[in-house]
Amino acid sequence: MEPIWTRVAQHISETSGTVFTLRARHSVGGGCINSATVLVDGKRRYFVKLNQASYRSMFEAEAEGLGEITQTRTVRVPAPVCWGTADGSTYLVLEHLELDGADSRHLERLGQQLAQLHRITREQFGWQRDNTIGSTPQVNTLTTDWIDFWNRHRLGFQLKLALRNGCDLTRKGERLMTGLGGFFQDYRPLPSLLHGDLWGGNVGATGQQPVIFDPAVYYGDRETDLAMTELFGGFSSRFYQAYREAWPLDAGYKTRKTLYNLYHILNHFNLFGGGYATQAERMIESLLAELH
Repeated sequence: MEPIWTRVAQHISETSGTVFTLRARHSVGGGCINSATVLVDGKRRYFVKLNQASYRSMFEAEAEGLGEITQTRTVRVPAPVCWGTADGSTYLVLEHLELDGADSRHLERLGQQLAQLHRITREQFGWQRDNTIGSTPQVNTLTTDWIDFWNRHRLGFQLKLALRNGCDLTRKGERLMTGLGGFFQDYRPLPSLLHGDLWGGNVGATGQQPVIFDPAVYYGDRETDLAMTELFGGFSSRFYQAYREAWPLDAGYKTRKTLYNLYHILNHFNLFGGGYATQAERMIESLLAELH
């Protein structure tokens, strides 16, 4: 057996207090950043993410974020078991959940539970540590000023990366950031606990329970999570209705969702290139038009 799997099995045994003897493992597809494997000892199963050793802090932050969501007892996430580095690789061991696609009933329940998650608030925006959005660094320096946080650590950060990657949106981006307060004249967001990367590919179900995974946790405007659910689709009308019944949205959300999704489109350009640059420019132009 490869040294990495010997160490992972040993670490599971140490963490769980019960000897885990690896009997079988099989790869799982679907991820574009990490490789994934299910480990089996005959009775128990664990889901393991694997990457180069340099990604250790990414897994540490993901484990901490999953733990923070778990503690809220709102929406189900796979519980982190252990994480570490061995044989030139870093690993994150998670509870193994038999996941199916989420149907309309799961999504309705998720809408209710997401509103409950967002009711968990702190005094400052950000988080106690930086993490990643995909594999891109995500800066979470704590601040009481949401507009400053979004300008510096979300839009500004991604625009600088885009420039480095060959897409110069600096002039239009700076105009947008200068006028950002115009989108918040009658709206004061709370620092809500966010999943942070809530698209349809990070949602499933086990039994009657919806499950969300692969978070990019921080405390911010709850509208950012809702906005991302609309970016690539996959969420039912019952999901949005259930969320709004639990916690109605401000009228300005219709405009701000473009602002919040701009962050993710810029990040997609920085990760994958292609037409995302053009899409980001159109979104900036649309937002600038709203400010006039």
